Amino acid sequence: MINLDNHYKPSNLSDKVALSFTKFLRFLADTFFKKRYGHRAVVLETVAAVPGMVAGMLIHLKSLRKMEDDKGWIKTLLDEAENERMHLMTFIHIAKPTFIERIIIMIAQFIFLVTYAIIYIISQRTAHRIVGYFEEEAVRSYTEYLYELETGKIKDQPAPSVAIKYWNLPLHATLKDVVKVIRDDEAGHRDVNHSFANVIDERKMKEKINSSEKQLKPNKNLGENN
Repeated sequence: MINLDNHYKPSNLSDKVALSFTKFLRFLADTFFKKRYGHRAVVLETVAAVPGMVAGMLIHLKSLRKMEDDKGWIKTLLDEAENERMHLMTFIHIAKPTFIERIIIMIAQFIFLVTYAIIYIISQRTAHRIVGYFEEEAVRSYTEYLYELETGKIKDQPAPSVAIKYWNLPLHATLKDVVKVIRDDEAGHRDVNHSFANVIDERKMKEKINSSEKQLKPNKNLGENN
């Protein structure tokens, strides 16, 4: 069972930057959308579908360039992008974005696409950590959304057919059911991206150890010859 409360505590400057960047974007979302969770989801899911596609493409090109296996990362990231896209397709039917909101979506998507691509090229680890923190905030937002639905502050409604088909939900499923499965998706993406960042840390640590061992070997042989 997925733990919805998982939080990765920052362990270095890179993590703190990633978390601060995420908190800043969360502040903007809270300020602009407040409790309009459906409209918030439309804009944020448009942005959320970008990292998986950008990262998958860059790793794909790296795999071709270096002629090495991607260890399954490409498929995982592209599946994540597709999943986030389906979140958007679902909330379009619920929130019915206005023309102005569609303009905001296009601008936000373009800015984030360029920004995330640059971050990923500079620091793959930081990029995955950012997404991990993004997804932590997404889990919190959907938990708040679910609370509003369960307490009647936001009126529940039948689940869109696109959501019923994609998640294989019962025909009588409602928006509450949709929010629950989407929240689980986000928790899964959170764990995957944090684990990817950790794997990169482990790789760098192994490279340092191997490099140190190579430097010590000539000195050891020199001592034996003497």
